[in-house]
Amino acid sequence: MDQLQEHVIDPLSTILYSYVLIYLLIGAGLYFTLRTRAVQVRLFGTMLRLVGGSRGEAKGGISSFQAFCVGLASRIGTGNIAGVAIALTLGGPGAIFWMWVVALVGMATAFVESTLAQMFKVRAEDGSFRGGPAYYIQRGLRSRRWGVVFALLLIFAFGFAFNMVQANTISDVLSTSHGVSSGWTAVLLMVLAAPILYGGVRRVATFAGVVLPVMALVYVGLALVIIVLNLGAVPDVLRQIVEGAFGLDEALAGTAGGILAALLNGVKRGLFSNEAGMGSAPNAAATATVSHPAKQGLIQSLGVFVDTIVVCSATAFIILVAGPSVYDPGATTEAAGASLTQAAVAAELGTWTTWPMTILIAVFAFSSVVGNYSYAEVNLTFLGIHGKALTALRTLVLAAVGVGSLVALEAAWALADVAMALMAIVNLVAIALLGRWAFGALRDFEAMRRAGRDDPFVGVGNPHLPGDLPGDVWSGQETSHSSR
Repeated sequence: MDQLQEHVIDPLSTILYSYVLIYLLIGAGLYFTLRTRAVQVRLFGTMLRLVGGSRGEAKGGISSFQAFCVGLASRIGTGNIAGVAIALTLGGPGAIFWMWVVALVGMATAFVESTLAQMFKVRAEDGSFRGGPAYYIQRGLRSRRWGVVFALLLIFAFGFAFNMVQANTISDVLSTSHGVSSGWTAVLLMVLAAPILYGGVRRVATFAGVVLPVMALVYVGLALVIIVLNLGAVPDVLRQIVEGAFGLDEALAGTAGGILAALLNGVKRGLFSNEAGMGSAPNAAATATVSHPAKQGLIQSLGVFVDTIVVCSATAFIILVAGPSVYDPGATTEAAGASLTQAAVAAELGTWTTWPMTILIAVFAFSSVVGNYSYAEVNLTFLGIHGKALTALRTLVLAAVGVGSLVALEAAWALADVAMALMAIVNLVAIALLGRWAFGALRDFEAMRRAGRDDPFVGVGNPHLPGDLPGDVWSGQETSHSSR
């Protein structure tokens, strides 16, 4: 397996990430930004109002806010703590600038893919909704085959490989910082995950809606305390980020690879932290009960902002404010991830923060486990897997969490990276071909706002759309199922 990873998987991953996906994702983001007339800027205030007013709107279904939190559950993981630290060590402070750029451009991509997920979703037997790239590929592009390909790639990457890696991260943190054995960690994670996984998407949505906002606020609050205690250092941190992005910081010349390293590491870590264009978050977006597809598109676009501009920036400022005593881009190695962030917090606030940081990292990783599973379940349903077969697969996912706590998983991580890259390519092609539907939904939404109306969206006979949407979800005949 090591030989296969070294000679096949790793080179393929390097080609896909460094020479294909970076350009596809940025190109798609710029294209969607132009076609939506910078929706992420024009309607940012609307995004905030929508997510703030969506907590109780589902009437028994999954609310926009819960779907937003499920999306964040997968986005906000150890990558926001460890990934940002690695980007800083390999690319210098300038990597953070390019993470910001990628997030701001990617917000338009997130709007398009999540709006499409809402437009082409289907009603499940329990009255909730299912949707995502597999569904809009099949229903919008009329290609069941490519929908199945996408579903299989996502189930492998998110249902198993990434969950094993997240569990392994929790195990490593507890073992390294507190001497907790991997066996006990495996048992604990399986006990905690079982009732959520067997409860299905609704249970995941409830968990995410309660836990994620609290933990994200705690982490950002911790960063704000550190920043307030070091206000004088903030201008210098911002200078390092901007100058490092363009290779202008002479102090870093030659130590972190220069402008190219800042660009590549910032883009790569940014893209796969916020997941814009990956085709993952639309699986959560489709489950929400809303009156207009564009509403959930806007809310999920905000998720990209929260993930990168807020949470990732919090990590960056924590490390950069700590300064040379903790962070040295010329000497720190790639192995320093979450431990670097933990050390930076401890340097500023004291060693008492070790346990709180351990809990934060563990909760972020665990939230990714349940968020990732919800994506996998949506695609299992797409493949027609129900009843006992679905229960069996939930059991396999639970077992993967346990195994992931016990063994090293470099090969699984490498395979998951390749699967996710291929998944993203399939999704980007699909949303580029279907983009006109999302643009039409946006025109319809803005036309309603200008007229002062908030009528339920109708996908049949709508002059803003290129045609009629399939199915009865948006036919205008069952609007009672959609919340106002």
